[in-house]
Amino acid sequence: MTEYHLTTPISEEDARKLKAGDVIYVTGEHVYTARDEAHERALEMFEKGEKPPVDFEGSVVYHVGPVAWQKAGKWQIVSAGPTTSARMEIFEDEFLKKYKARVIIGKGGMGERTLAALKDVGAVYCSFTGGCGALAAKGLKEVRAYEWSDLGMPEALWVITAEEFGPLLVTMDSHGNSLHADMDKLVESRKDEIYSKIGIE
Repeated sequence: MTEYHLTTPISEEDARKLKAGDVIYVTGEHVYTARDEAHERALEMFEKGEKPPVDFEGSVVYHVGPVAWQKAGKWQIVSAGPTTSARMEIFEDEFLKKYKARVIIGKGGMGERTLAALKDVGAVYCSFTGGCGALAAKGLKEVRAYEWSDLGMPEALWVITAEEFGPLLVTMDSHGNSLHADMDKLVESRKDEIYSKIGIE
């Protein structure tokens, strides 16, 4: 395991250095939130030849529906626990290929389509611990814009400046490795043994 402190925008070269099991911390202005509806809108805009309000290339995209409030006229992230990333599996491969984001963050891992896209594009998927929304918010220092607010607070595109946001565990890398798939295989290989011990046939 190696620890990296990365500054956005993140290059393909830096993303390809990362391996499953590494830990990263992210600093910079190219940190965006995006869930189902934001992914879908971004892809629709690409097909129409339109540009989204941010440049996703080299960025960090966080699967999260943040809780935010306005204080003295400025938005502030209060809690930002990750959303289950499997929901974005139907969008993520095309999103990565079209927009070249370098770090995707969420919880629970993603599937084969996303893993293949990470390899093609040169990007990684990182896990942030669920249930630690207040901790995540500490690294999301400044909200610079609240885009696509018509989608509602959880689904909107939040434009954030991060400072040492992490720890983020690389669980899927650009070399075809997935700790999630490895764990699934391990569980499957031990299933019969465990079932026999607890009397299930």
